[in-house]
Formats: sequence, C-alpha cells, structure tokens
Amino acid sequence: MAHDVTITDHEIPLAVRDHGGPGEPVLLLHGLGGTLEAWDALDLGGRRAVALDLRGHGLSGDGPWEWERVLDDLEAVVKHLGLGNPAVVGHSLGGMLAVLWARRHPECPGIVNLDGLRSAENAPDNYPGMDPAVRDRELADLKAAFDAQAASMGRPLPAELQPMLPARARVERDGEVYARPDAGLLEAVRCTPEFRDTIPLLRQVACDALVVIPTQDPSGMPGGELMEAFRRGVRRDLTGLPPHIRVWELDAGHDMLAEQPEAVAGRITEFLAARRTG
Repeated sequence: MAHDVTITDHEIPLAVRDHGGPGEPVLLLHGLGGTLEAWDALDLGGRRAVALDLRGHGLSGDGPWEWERVLDDLEAVVKHLGLGNPAVVGHSLGGMLAVLWARRHPECPGIVNLDGLRSAENAPDNYPGMDPAVRDRELADLKAAFDAQAASMGRPLPAELQPMLPARARVERDGEVYARPDAGLLEAVRCTPEFRDTIPLLRQVACDALVVIPTQDPSGMPGGELMEAFRRGVRRDLTGLPPHIRVWELDAGHDMLAEQPEAVAGRITEFLAARRTG
C-alpha cells in the first residue's frame, strides 16, 4: 500500500510516495510539469517503487533549478528511505535526470530513460531531411508556442481550467490559483544544455541503460514533418551506442506512461530483471 511522506531535513521539503514492495528499490522521476502521480498505475512486479515530486512541482518545495541540486534532492530521498543503490526510471525531464544520476553513480544497477533525450525545440541540425525554409518556419512557430505556454504559467489559472490539473499541481496565492511549476522554473529548465540535448551525456553512462523512444507525434503539439524529422535526428544520434545501452521504440507518443502503462511497465520490469540476474 502506498505511503506518502514529506522529507523535511533537506534544503527544501520533498514530497515522496513509497509504493512499498519486497523487491529491489526503484526511484521514479516524472517529467516537466508532472507529479509523482504519473507513476500510480505502473506495476513493477513487486519492486519497491518510490516516486517523488521534483522541486518546484507538486507538493515539494521551491528552489532554483540547478541539475546538481536536483540530484542532491534525489540523494536526500534515497538516504531518508534507506534505498541504498536504487535503479532509476525517469520520464522526459525525469529521464534526463536518470542519465545524470548514472553519471554521478556509475555503480547504479540500471537506469531507464522514457523519451528524455532532448527537447522538441532544438538546433536546426537535429531535424535532418527537412527543407531548411520549412524547418525554420516550423521551429519559429514551435518556439512561439513554448513562449506562450511559459508566459501563461505566470498568470492565474482560469476557473474552467483548474479542474484539468491535479490538486497537487495547483497552488493558491493571494486568492488566485496558479499552476506548478511556475514560469521561472520552466524557463530555467528550458534554457539548459542538459534539457536541450542529453544524448552526449547518455554516451558517458557506465551502468546498464534502457532508452525508450516513441514512434508517434506528441499530443497537444505540432506534429507532422517537424516531429518526424526530430525522430530521425534522435535515431541518427543514437547509432553506435555501447552495448550496455539499449534502445527500444514504442508505438506511442511522448505521454507513453498514460497511453501504454502496461507495455512500459513490462519492458522496465524485463530490463531490471535481466540486469539483476546478469
């Protein structure tokens, strides 16, 4: 049975959900704008699954987005709950953190990165095969969409939109309701090189790793030719990985945890079991 706890002996409070289980520990990291609830439907076969709200998200405290400090947050969770040397599974932003965790902890038993390789808003060279004029126009449109999204996070949520967010992703200030994370954190994450492209860091990972990439366009975003070219760029840059880093393509979109939780859980479980038994 899941047990919620708030860790208070740290730089910021950290909200954690310990799903229990008798097996080896697995730390679960959600994506940008998500919460620990993203993992509630995932069955990892009896492993001790522990999820947390990343800083600035859900019910965890606010703090500057610096990758090393976020990794320190994860260290605090591992220490507080006595997880020892957990495997780490992350979606999107959480997948990027899983890569950074593995670089900090080469002894990690394994990581899983669920479509957390690079931002859709990226350098033109990462969209191979497109007409340059079309590519640049669509990238400008994508940037404008992300700019508008970030700006909206700084404004109160209209009443009709509030039920669309889970309660732990909303905060009340001065009689108004706002979404978490705020615009400042979104911009801080968006501008970092780690968020723009984690693939070079993935190549430095020494432990076993599973990378899951989607074959479908992300919902709620412009798709079509730009996203197909984006996927070509990802596949291109994943060639020549060392054999301990495996890639699996899933017939889903970016929101694969919600779209295909059983397939994702099954693949994670298989990967961790194979890693555990060598």
